[in-house]
Amino acid sequence: MGKTMKMTAKVLKLVRQSLMVAPLALAPAASSVVLQSLGLDALSSGSAFAQEGEQEKPKYTTKKSYSLRQNVFKDFAKVQEKTDASDWKGALVVLKDLEASKGAKYTSFEKANLWNYFGWVYYSLEDYPQSIRYYKKVLAEEELSEALELGTLYTLAQLMFVQEDYRGAVDLLKKWMKLQPIVGADAYVLIAQGYYQLNDMNSALSNINTAVDKFESTGKVPKENWYTLQRAIYYEKGDNKKVISILEKLIRHYPKITYWKQLSGMYGQVEQEKNQLHSLDVVYLAGELNNEKELLNLAYLYMGQDVPYKAAKIIDKGMKEGKIEKTSKNLEVLATAWRLSQDVKKSIPVMEEAASKSDKGDLYARLAGIYLDNDENKKAIEAGAKAYKRGSIKRPDQLQIVLGMANANLKQYGKAIKEFEKAAKDKRSKKFAVQWIEFCKNEKKREDSLKS
Repeated sequence: MGKTMKMTAKVLKLVRQSLMVAPLALAPAASSVVLQSLGLDALSSGSAFAQEGEQEKPKYTTKKSYSLRQNVFKDFAKVQEKTDASDWKGALVVLKDLEASKGAKYTSFEKANLWNYFGWVYYSLEDYPQSIRYYKKVLAEEELSEALELGTLYTLAQLMFVQEDYRGAVDLLKKWMKLQPIVGADAYVLIAQGYYQLNDMNSALSNINTAVDKFESTGKVPKENWYTLQRAIYYEKGDNKKVISILEKLIRHYPKITYWKQLSGMYGQVEQEKNQLHSLDVVYLAGELNNEKELLNLAYLYMGQDVPYKAAKIIDKGMKEGKIEKTSKNLEVLATAWRLSQDVKKSIPVMEEAASKSDKGDLYARLAGIYLDNDENKKAIEAGAKAYKRGSIKRPDQLQIVLGMANANLKQYGKAIKEFEKAAKDKRSKKFAVQWIEFCKNEKKREDSLKS
């Protein structure tokens, strides 16, 4: 699943969780009742940013109040009985009967409320296209209360998200924002999600930042999904420093291992290897670093920070647990880590296994060097012979130096001189090889003189 599809799924889930389309419960009354809004009083976006005692100037200049007649109120009470029992199909039957028998006699305001009920019931039956159709009919009526118009605009925008009509959702939200006296954080987040789906990252960023900044400025912690959307937008824009800053907030307020993993990756993007190491180590210590690539990455980071012992322990443990495959390459890394940790005894058997699994002679050449460092001269010579046999040695001159020194240590000066002479043909090793040739010749003369 691609990144956009994953984000779409998350958006739809959030929309379904937050959708508020139920009409208000109808209270019993003996006379006409003014219902300014059927169902959208609970919208969180209505007053989220109003300061205590603050008065917002209404964006509506004049809006006539409308009311339901007594008999119409009783009609809707029948619908309410069904909805209270979650009998949505029964409610739909009642609504269709009302539309057929009395709908033509209703006022525009009463029809708007009837369509609003239809929209709510169809939504509850998960028939979103029909729900959208009826909410549009609400807006088409001339007689609307402010709350009903605002609520319907917002609800319809949310339903557009469910249907993945992001352009329609954004257009409705923009209209709603122009009319709504106080625009809350959820609305800014919702429209930011719409712009994100439309790939308008600048508009998406402006709106999500408004929601986050206003919340943070009052000492509140924004919701987790606000931060994740903000992070996704900055990532799309290539602003890695901002992504890191948001991930640090997520870890502080919503600590999850997945955020530590992401933070480690982002530190790597900006070449902050020490921070990358610390973040990934948190994941490892939590027991959430389980695949080979991640474990080896942590090991490499430790080696890069000159802590080879930790790298060796991680790889060794990973291999014993079956999380890291014992390939020639992985064994070579482990052997190198042990050797850099000054633990040659552990390094040797690992390098032996690595060399045996390689179809090239280069690892045997390196093994010869390890044997030499450990004063195992005969084994160094044997490993060198295997290296020659397999071929593909990156630096033959270095192997020849090793074999020359191993033979010299065994006082086999003739063989040593031959290896050093081969190495001297490579300008990179010539000076060192010539010095050893001279040493071996002098030692051979000295020993020959002692024999005579």
